[in-house]
Amino acid sequence: MAFNELTDGLSEPVRKAWERSLTSGRAALSRRTVLRAAALTAGAGSLAACGIPPARSTDGTGESTANAAEDLSDSEKEVNFSNWPLYVDTDENDTEKHGTLEAFTAATGIKVKYTEDVNDNVEFFGKVKPQLAAGQDTGRDLMVLTDWMAARLIRFGWAQKLNPANLTTAITNVESRFRAPDWDPGRLYSYPWAGIQVVIAYNKKATKGKEVTSVSQLLEDPDLKGRVTFLSEMRDSIGITLLDMGKDPAKFTADDYGAAIARLQKAVDSKQIRRFTGNDYGQELSSGDIAACVAWGGDLIQLRADNPDIEFVIPEKGFVTSTDNLLVPAKAQHKTNAEKLIDFYYQPKIAAQLTAGIGFVSAVTGVKEELATLAPDSAANPLVVPTPEMAAKAHVFRSLTETEESDFEEKFSKLIGA
Repeated sequence: MAFNELTDGLSEPVRKAWERSLTSGRAALSRRTVLRAAALTAGAGSLAACGIPPARSTDGTGESTANAAEDLSDSEKEVNFSNWPLYVDTDENDTEKHGTLEAFTAATGIKVKYTEDVNDNVEFFGKVKPQLAAGQDTGRDLMVLTDWMAARLIRFGWAQKLNPANLTTAITNVESRFRAPDWDPGRLYSYPWAGIQVVIAYNKKATKGKEVTSVSQLLEDPDLKGRVTFLSEMRDSIGITLLDMGKDPAKFTADDYGAAIARLQKAVDSKQIRRFTGNDYGQELSSGDIAACVAWGGDLIQLRADNPDIEFVIPEKGFVTSTDNLLVPAKAQHKTNAEKLIDFYYQPKIAAQLTAGIGFVSAVTGVKEELATLAPDSAANPLVVPTPEMAAKAHVFRSLTETEESDFEEKFSKLIGA
């Protein structure tokens, strides 16, 4: 489905936000550079605009009674798994081999058909939406989607409720801060695959050794004037600004949002902020063309490896985080096998192997101890394994209603000149 078809019927601010994300934001980047975690969610109107009605509840529980198929897991020892490129551990000498997936097959006898076909959330949604809306099998038993898109599938009855009897390891080992997102309280439909962090970065050569430690400093320090960038993803820039203002991104009001916009607008008008960027801030930060910025943690691992002058800081008032999540889509034919695969990845040793391979935050308790033996550098990197103090400062951006989405994106678009 073409981009215009996917966004037909959306308000203009939301349509522009989707386009930004696909062309210059996280959704446009390679997985090795930074996690594709576009932070834009459209409501039911976008589905209706494509002629696809949301699934209807028929059993009084709030979920569709038509989303399950006959589970063939007992007779067919296989699972079809769709994921993002470069988002599982890979053998250095053979890119077709994935140690954790092979270990799962060895342990269970279940073969994994692994496909790297989630290139971005919007594009993948276009692939599976026709089958899901028609009540048909997508050919996939397990898929990995960013929190806002995972929320959408759950909301429309296109994800199956998971059987806790098959997830005893996951239930035990999922870290507490990942247990109850507002879009899936109690993790009834999803489990985290990996997380991303939004932090502050600076080039200490460009700042002449001066530390940059807060959003307030980014917005007000005259030594940084004209050499600061924020991100063009609304939730990331607004979320970290709200935190600096003492507001929780998970609980903010419309007035709080307006105050954050006004604060950023003041910095734009004074030319303190040079611009709002997608992934292109990395090159400018490395060269020293900008001195400091709001950055994605996944970028900084490689940027710091290439340039020792780059530093990152977790603001005292906190940072924004989001997740990619495992879900079983409606009509999947091997649901139990998929649940066993989810559960398998919540073993600390397996989670450590995955984390060492992809370099993103794990949601599994005990992964640090295993990682310390397997990949000490990764275990010591707070961008991969946040310290308890750092984890305590992590905040999520709350889900938005369709009306909020349109209103907030319109205000943000005006701010960044999009």
